Amino acid sequence: MTVVALLSVAPVIEDSMASDVADAVDALEAYDVEYETNPMGTVIEADDADELFSAAQAAHEAVDGDRVSTFLKIDDKRTVDTSAAEKVEAVEDRLGRAATSDRV
Repeated sequence: MTVVALLSVAPVIEDSMASDVADAVDALEAYDVEYETNPMGTVIEADDADELFSAAQAAHEAVDGDRVSTFLKIDDKRTVDTSAAEKVEAVEDRLGRAATSDRV
């Protein structure tokens, strides 16, 4: 089984959040997860939900601030083992091209 999630952790501040986001992403290194950060969040893959939740909690706690906003969206396919990359490939197969604009 593979659990795939979109995680976004950020302090609620006016200035740049890059340093705090880096702290959150760095916290994932202590867990048995694969991840890829993009402009809107970090996609995380784990073998089970417990590991994913632990990693997400560590990322949340790694951000120091008076107010921290965390968004976690989980796709837990319990009977099929599908990676994040395979999900993108399925969309690209339907499109017949890469799932990005020509401007990228």
